[in-house]
Amino acid sequence: MSTSRSTLRQLGTAVRALAVLTLVLGIGYPLAITGVGRLASADRADGQPVTLDGRIVGSASLGQGFTDAEGAALPEWFQSRPSAAGDGYDGGASSGSNLGPENPDLVAAIEERRAAVADLEGVDPAGVPADALTSSGSGLDPHISPEYALLQVPRVAAERGLDEADVEALVEDTVQGPDLGYLGEPTVDVLQLNIALAALDT
Repeated sequence: MSTSRSTLRQLGTAVRALAVLTLVLGIGYPLAITGVGRLASADRADGQPVTLDGRIVGSASLGQGFTDAEGAALPEWFQSRPSAAGDGYDGGASSGSNLGPENPDLVAAIEERRAAVADLEGVDPAGVPADALTSSGSGLDPHISPEYALLQVPRVAAERGLDEADVEALVEDTVQGPDLGYLGEPTVDVLQLNIALAALDT
């Protein structure tokens, strides 16, 4: 009898501890951290949503594809770099390809992408920048190099009936310098560039 009473007491203690820890660590802590994040930087805590005409069209932190339902590039838009996250830019499956530089599958994918980009842009395959061929470590990088953006200018300008100089100037205006002025390379946020492009085209 005393053994069963002791077991029930221990079970009751365990259930109460589970309830308290669930409330504190499963609900209270995440809410507190989210609150601090919103006070410190509201847009980052909410995923840095980007809006256009009052409608959320993406995130400043996450890349996205500008392709049709079959995955083919929409020629009137600037294209992002390849993504290995799920079926492409899947926030729930963030990752790189995890393939080594000599992996035959990766080498074949790079050559396939090189041919596809060269064909789309009408350039020599040797002139295709590296970020047009490889995915980022997260698979979600929203940036491309200025070189890749400028490579796309003639196609985008022709598709939209715009002057190439105007589209090139748009790219130059959206180039972001290295972080803190010296960390990394200059980049172009593809979503922001395409939003500016849409405004230019109206």
